[in-house]
This record gives sequence, C-alpha cells and structure tokens, in this order.
Amino acid sequence: MIKLLKFFAAIVFVTMTIGLNAQCRLEIEIINLRNDKGKVMLEFFNAEHEVVTREMGDILQGKSTIIFYSLKNGRYALRYFHDENSNGKLDMNWLGIPTEGYGFSNNAYGTFGPESFEKWLFEVEGNTKIVLKTKN
Repeated sequence: MIKLLKFFAAIVFVTMTIGLNAQCRLEIEIINLRNDKGKVMLEFFNAEHEVVTREMGDILQGKSTIIFYSLKNGRYALRYFHDENSNGKLDMNWLGIPTEGYGFSNNAYGTFGPESFEKWLFEVEGNTKIVLKTKN
C-alpha cells in the first residue's frame, strides 16, 4: 500500500513539474506596417527586463509574423521597429521622433516616449498568439 502511495505521489509530482515547465509556442503578428520594405527588428525580454533574444521578421502585405518555440510559461515583453531602409536602427527626425514604424507589447504607447516596462508585460500560458499594431 505504501509503495502504491509513493508511486501515485511520484506521478503527481512529475505531472506538476511538467506543467510548470511546459514548453509553449508564442506567435506574434505585427500589423499596420507601412510597406513591405526592409525587416521588422524585434527585441524580446523576460520579466526582469533582460533581453532573451533579438529576431528579424520578413514583411508580407503589411504584416510580419514571428514565432517563438519552447518558451516557458511566464511574463514577457517586447519592442520592435520596422527597419524600412535596412540600416539596423530606428531612424528619427531632428526632434527625436521616430520616422519608421515601431511598437511595444500590449500596444503600450506613451504620449512622450514609451510607457513603462511594466505596461509592456504580458502572460504566456500555453500556446499564445498576440497581435500588435504598428505606430507609424
């Protein structure tokens, strides 16, 4: 009887561990891009504001889709810009206002600069898809 209880306890423990460390798929669809020139440059953060990865996405018909595989459940954030001229940076005018499209997770746009990082954070729990609208 005790061996049977230990066996079931082990199964419960393994099942819970797998659930906590589940590998998720995150699909990010970026819409409202001005044109199909260049690439989308994306920076992906964990909840501690540490860069997890930087990715580039192709653009087709004014949108770009970037997919992350094998993510753990958790809170993440991202920012991106539409590098229309492929120079690897977000171009700005003489006032410091972006001249290329850009965006943040949760479509968090501030009035004079970006919203706080806390407003960028979103939850990934299982397979997730988010749609972000580019500010042009």
